[in-house]
Amino acid sequence: MPSCPLISLRPFAAAAVLLALGGSAVAQDSRSRVEEASRGNGPAPVAGFVTVTEREDAILVETDALSATIPLAGYVSGVQAGSLRDKRTGATDLGFGLHIMDFLMAPGWRDDGYERDPKLHGDLPKHYVEGPQLCTQAKRLTGEVTRGDGFAAVRLRHTFTEAGAGYEPGSTWEQTLLFRPGLRYVLTAERIVSANAVDDLFYRIDMPGHLKHGGERGSTFEQIYLSYQDAPIPASAFSERFGPDERFLYQRTGDVPNRMIRAYQVRLGEGDDAEPGPWLAGMTLDPAAVAEAWCHERGYICFIQELHRRPVAKGEAIGAAYVVGWFDDVPAMHRAYNENRGVRGIVLEGDGYRLTKSVPQADQADED
Repeated sequence: MPSCPLISLRPFAAAAVLLALGGSAVAQDSRSRVEEASRGNGPAPVAGFVTVTEREDAILVETDALSATIPLAGYVSGVQAGSLRDKRTGATDLGFGLHIMDFLMAPGWRDDGYERDPKLHGDLPKHYVEGPQLCTQAKRLTGEVTRGDGFAAVRLRHTFTEAGAGYEPGSTWEQTLLFRPGLRYVLTAERIVSANAVDDLFYRIDMPGHLKHGGERGSTFEQIYLSYQDAPIPASAFSERFGPDERFLYQRTGDVPNRMIRAYQVRLGEGDDAEPGPWLAGMTLDPAAVAEAWCHERGYICFIQELHRRPVAKGEAIGAAYVVGWFDDVPAMHRAYNENRGVRGIVLEGDGYRLTKSVPQADQADED
């Protein structure tokens, strides 16, 4: 299921590598160094492994802590639905995918096909800048794998081919997913280079990803945690449809929250034997990057998130970085957030990487 209606504004040979790692080798890895600006943003990976299998339609990643599939065809971007498996508990994500990319947008209504049903999009006037919706209509992405001591990274790329009135197509999007042994989460980032000068540009993603519940709220998940709300929200709060601006809406209008974390707690087991399990969380590591965030019921729980919403020059790069993965409780989420706080980009360099505190511009990005 897409986060928006399907709208058109105008579309390896298998190989596996096992990185067997000793703890000391990881700790001393100079090629996986973190910039001085972001030292201390993540725990040193422990002894373990990362396996990468490249297929024509997907890239499969497995570590000692989790497994994931990165789709290259069909419904694309981010982690494929139901594939982020927590090896500690056996839990898998419950939605349509994780860290999913949609459109480039701007505020204000236009007659461009953007659905105005208040139960879907609320009374929140917006229009398309570039599309079509990447996850449902790009159909195929290019993907490349970088392997190094203590990590493996997947880089996805796409160029937008359609534009709304007054805009030009051609903005480029790239997404990086960084896997490290011993961690139950993935570090992800996107970087969008705008083909247009826009007074107020934002982009829409699903973070961590929409939540399917089969029509029985509470049967698959226990509760939802939004770091900008006072307390966790029980599954029973989603018993009927409501629009994004009716409940639980976040907008960057006042003080920015200390953390931007959105998570749901899955239930493990069947029927009456099901018990609360771990949390699947999506954390935006610069809270100020988020302009708006939804958490509303529309047949599934919609976790749309919109970022930037500021002036952008033609050729300027915008983006953000995230933690997406499994946690035992809210304090564990807070610890991971604090360890990675402020990261805005992932730069791949040869067989190493750097975490950056700013979005890499054209002269800072890794070479193709």
